[in-house]
Amino acid sequence: MKIGILATGITPDELLGQYGSYADMFEQLFALVNADFTYDVFDVRDGVFPDSAEQCDGWVITGSKFNVDENRDWMQKLKKLILEIDACKRPLLGICFGHQIIAEAFGGKVEAYQGGWGVGLHRYQLLGDNGFIKDGAEPFSISAMHRYQVTEKPENARTFAQSDFCKYAGLVYGDNILTVQAHPEFNLQFETDLVTIRKGAVIPDDIANAGLAQLQASDAATDSARVARWMVDFITAS
Repeated sequence: MKIGILATGITPDELLGQYGSYADMFEQLFALVNADFTYDVFDVRDGVFPDSAEQCDGWVITGSKFNVDENRDWMQKLKKLILEIDACKRPLLGICFGHQIIAEAFGGKVEAYQGGWGVGLHRYQLLGDNGFIKDGAEPFSISAMHRYQVTEKPENARTFAQSDFCKYAGLVYGDNILTVQAHPEFNLQFETDLVTIRKGAVIPDDIANAGLAQLQASDAATDSARVARWMVDFITAS
């Protein structure tokens, strides 16, 4: 199965050499569950788009340093592509910025959250009956890195994950689109390094310090492999 990764951002320069790009991280994430995927990467932030929504068997939209309310030309083009992907029923995954721009493409509302930044390990509750989740309904924890979030979900979306901090942390659209606000592709060390370099300059010190304390706790662990399995099962069943 060929997966097209629509790269809307890239790892900060200070961390790129050690961790690779965001696209690389998704390949590593799906490798955790031995997904039988090949990949094409499209740097849509640089105007590199696929020829059509049917060029790949499934799609992933990555995270980004950009915010959806910037409404750049490539973002407008990406929203059109999202609708085309949905129209031809190709499976689509959206992470962080991807989660947000998919919601906006379908009429949802995305804005800077009044509660501020979400960083570190966040824990989410599962809601409803989700056929792609076959390992029980226990909460899951993955890395978060966002100031914006979906504040009004589209009418065609249902919520499958939430927390007190993020009401629409996971959304499903029909049987072919799955999105999450947080980052299953970020391992603990990358998240720690990312929070560290953004502390003070981007993320307020107190929020960064609280996130770092979570990440450096002796029992800190992500459920990235668990979420990767859900995503692979979802995208291959669509």
